[in-house]
Amino acid sequence: MSRVEKFLSEEEEQEIVQAIIKAERNTSGEIRVHIEAHTRLEHFDRAKEVFHLLKMDNTKDENGVLIYVAVNDRKFVIYGDKGIDEVTPEDFWETTRNAIQAQFKTGNYKGGVIDGVIASGQALEKHFPWKHDDTNELSNEVSKG
Repeated sequence: MSRVEKFLSEEEEQEIVQAIIKAERNTSGEIRVHIEAHTRLEHFDRAKEVFHLLKMDNTKDENGVLIYVAVNDRKFVIYGDKGIDEVTPEDFWETTRNAIQAQFKTGNYKGGVIDGVIASGQALEKHFPWKHDDTNELSNEVSKG
């Protein structure tokens, strides 16, 4: 079993999916989680690449958020689309980053990802509230590379 497979159990992945569904209830923003073992790229550059591969840059309001985790590298990145960057302050993801980091330091990876998803949803809600005609534009499943 690889470290990626050990990182989260099937049950933990489903808990993350439920957290994404809950976080997206009050925002038009789209949240995805991607987990892989390692990257040779800079982690930010790889997150940007995965963001594109998952077609997260095709949302109506350009408000997709990717939580990218490189398990073996012990690194994670929160990558948001340009629609978010245009309306938020530079330190917008600080609360989300801190929520993830606090849990990861204790080895609670599922908790860290869930806290990051919930914090992302709360942050997005302020700038991208849910509207009656919003649809779920992206899969809520955890992707793996």
